[in-house]
Amino acid sequence: MENNLVYSSSPHIKAPRSTRQIMIDVCIALLPATLAGIIFFGAYAALLVALAVIFAVIGEFVYLLIVGKPFREIAKNFDFSSVVTGLLIGLTIGTNYPWYAPIFGSMFAVIAVKMLFGGTGKNVVNPAITGRVFIFISFQWAVGAWALPNIGSIYGDTVITSATAVPTVAEGVVPKIRLLDMFLGTGMQGCIGETCKIALIIGGIYLAARRIINILYPTICIAVAGIMTVAIGGFDFALFLPAVLSGGLVLGAIFMATDYVTTPNTKLGNIIYFIALGILTAVLRYATKMETVSFAILLMNLTVPLIDKFIIQKPFGHFKVKKTKGEK
Repeated sequence: MENNLVYSSSPHIKAPRSTRQIMIDVCIALLPATLAGIIFFGAYAALLVALAVIFAVIGEFVYLLIVGKPFREIAKNFDFSSVVTGLLIGLTIGTNYPWYAPIFGSMFAVIAVKMLFGGTGKNVVNPAITGRVFIFISFQWAVGAWALPNIGSIYGDTVITSATAVPTVAEGVVPKIRLLDMFLGTGMQGCIGETCKIALIIGGIYLAARRIINILYPTICIAVAGIMTVAIGGFDFALFLPAVLSGGLVLGAIFMATDYVTTPNTKLGNIIYFIALGILTAVLRYATKMETVSFAILLMNLTVPLIDKFIIQKPFGHFKVKKTKGEK
């Protein structure tokens, strides 16, 4: 009998779809945010994103060549996961960073976080998140020096409020910037791909329509983060929308926290994971008065083995055997 079994690393899905096809879909979903970031922040933003992607791919190829893989085999098995990693790293930094920052971030993410652990599907934490944190820690002098976007507030306001409005919201104060500006990204300083929320939501809808992600999970995370912010701020419900529309919450929840490899294996496990992620994000924002989504996701990645250990999917047809008296 012919053996039709295919052995591969995670992600595993019940559909005739390869990892390469999934990663290409994620790249397509990130295009709106990428284009919006380039429109808002200019040619330098395009350069940073391009460098992040190029060196993420180079990092993977160089590593595989060093360990003895033939170039033709590497090219044949290329699954675009490094492209996704590079795109996310480029979109989660701002134009305040030097041109070489995404190079170091992408190389670290792909080589140290993914390839050294065995490649796609074997990483312990999300490579893009770790690369973003690596850049944040390594280039502290650039943090906060956000560039002004090319497109100002649609209301014609002359004063553009600070970056992501996260510090203001974390202090329990409703920011002065308009909600529509926060949604569209107009007049908003911040990272290249995080300011235009409508572009990110369009990408999320595409992934949900393609059944790449379950839109319930990022929605839970975003809603819980907003509710927790309201609770911390003395139940001022005017803080809810600014909390969910500021910073990288939407980008992180949709495109990073939903990574197949670093999320639990069960539905209940995912619900617990994303609720905890929303709570942790709000608490860390309040404690540090800065954006902490990347750190929250990184910390939650480390809890996944523990969640999977205690929350196990019951096999189909499983039933609990009742013990009789005296039976051990």
